[in-house]
Amino acid sequence: MKIVYYTLFLIVFICFSGGYPAISQEQETQELLIETAEGEKHTFQVELARTASERAQGLMYRRSMDEDAGMLFIYPRAQHISMWMKNTFIPLDMLFINEDGNIIRIAERTVPHSTQSIPSGGRARAVLEINAGMSDRLGISEGDRVNHPAFE
Repeated sequence: MKIVYYTLFLIVFICFSGGYPAISQEQETQELLIETAEGEKHTFQVELARTASERAQGLMYRRSMDEDAGMLFIYPRAQHISMWMKNTFIPLDMLFINEDGNIIRIAERTVPHSTQSIPSGGRARAVLEINAGMSDRLGISEGDRVNHPAFE
C-alpha cells in the first residue's frame, strides 16, 4: 500500500512541477561591474556557476530573471567554450570574458531551447549570461572590462 501512495505522490509531483528538477534558490550571488569604453558602469548581481555541475545546470528551467541579475560561469582556466540554450526558457545575451576580464565576444539574444552551439570565439575564462538585449541597451561591447574577483 505504501508503494502505491508513494507512486501516486511521485506522479502528482511530476505533473504539477512540469517534470523539471528543483532549482536551488540558495546559489551564491556576488556583485559584478561592467565598465564600457565610454566610462559607463553597470552593476549586476550574479549567481556563480563554478563547478561542472553548476555550469551544466546554468539557468535551465528558469522562467524569469531580474533585470540587474545574471549568472557568471567561471572555468578553471581560459579555454574555448561552447554553450547552448537547451532547456533554457529565458532569451539571453552571453558575454564571453577572457582571463583579464575583457569581453571577447557577445552572443546577443540567444534563442531559448536551441541546441545550436554558441562558441566563445577565443579563449575565455568565464561567460556572463544576462537578459537578452541588455548588452545593446546598456551599450556593452566587445573589449569592455568586467570587474569581478574571478579576474583578479
